[in-house]
Amino acid sequence: MSMENTVSAERLHISFFGRRNVGKSSLVNRITGQSLSVVSDVLGTTTDPVKKSMELLPLGPVVIIDTPGFDDEGELGQLRVQKTKEILTKTDIAVFVVDASKDLSDEEKKFIVDLDNKKIPYVVVYNKSDLLAEMPSEKDNSIWVSANTSYGIEALKEKLGELAKKNNNCKRIIADLLKEGDMVVLVTPIDESAPKGRLILPQQQTIRDILDAKCTTVVCQVEELQGVLELLRKPPKMVVTDSQAFGKVAKIVPNDIPLTSFSILFARYKGDLAILVQGAAMLSKLKDGDKILISEGCTHHRQCGDIGTVKMPMWISKFADADIQMEFTSGGEFSEDLSEYKLVVHCGGCMLNETEMKNRILTAVEKGVPIVNYGVAIAHMNGILRRSLELFPEVMELL
Repeated sequence: MSMENTVSAERLHISFFGRRNVGKSSLVNRITGQSLSVVSDVLGTTTDPVKKSMELLPLGPVVIIDTPGFDDEGELGQLRVQKTKEILTKTDIAVFVVDASKDLSDEEKKFIVDLDNKKIPYVVVYNKSDLLAEMPSEKDNSIWVSANTSYGIEALKEKLGELAKKNNNCKRIIADLLKEGDMVVLVTPIDESAPKGRLILPQQQTIRDILDAKCTTVVCQVEELQGVLELLRKPPKMVVTDSQAFGKVAKIVPNDIPLTSFSILFARYKGDLAILVQGAAMLSKLKDGDKILISEGCTHHRQCGDIGTVKMPMWISKFADADIQMEFTSGGEFSEDLSEYKLVVHCGGCMLNETEMKNRILTAVEKGVPIVNYGVAIAHMNGILRRSLELFPEVMELL
């Protein structure tokens, strides 16, 4: 996948934080070489997070996010502050901008402590350094710059590059499970929920990862699967299916051929497969009146057969044989207070970056609420979870 075609979820998310009028937007414009953010001396000019996917040398494909000042005031200001806090959950590298001509406020010191506690890689950028009579010595995670004169901008890019290398994600979707020359069969149903003229993102990315591993893939629908397996001269290394077809596919694929789903692969790729597998057990314990949250990382047009709002509720209610209360969120919505729920059922997270997906899982863990994703849940409800995890012996031990 070329850098210009890299999806947002696979890009490094670099977010700029700071109080109002410290020059965040001016700094963003200097670093990117574009007028991404409106610049003004008026406090609170940036009213909502501004996001831009771009190529930024030497970092490569990134998402740059300029946020409102976290000291915004008033009722509307507090809503903006909340939006800024939400951005933290998807931030891979934080650029914390302060005014070099002023001492750090207690609020700014607390924000730095929060970054440390959340283990978010960051750099403290002392902007407006051109106003100083003498430049202080720099520390490991701090740098002095001037968005006005461009002083220190290149040095800041290099520092971001260093943080990016430490943040580099070498995990693979499927390639680490393969040897050169292996063949994988992918089962991708085309139904009313499939995007017209293309495959959904997890399928595209899995195909690319297989090709990058110098392996071969055969793509078919459920109805063609039996014929495909019979045509192959030797069994495939594995079969990967869309979660919704798990039950049908499991009846077709011989037991000696490993079987898993795109959703389970993505749980391992950008989530925590072990935690999600443990969360599946709660599906067997649900009873009348229990409330669960079904959450999706993207927003899309809901159709009559929508998996999140139609199929999953139907399958869960039938499996639990109980009257379950269900609530739904999508896109950037994800409550920090999950205490009212017995279980969180989440999508595969293909449109979320790894940082945000892991933060959602961590939020549930910290609240003591089990969390499971669609693929793991469907495998559990079809009685084939153990089989779908045969490729991951370290997780099988948890069952």
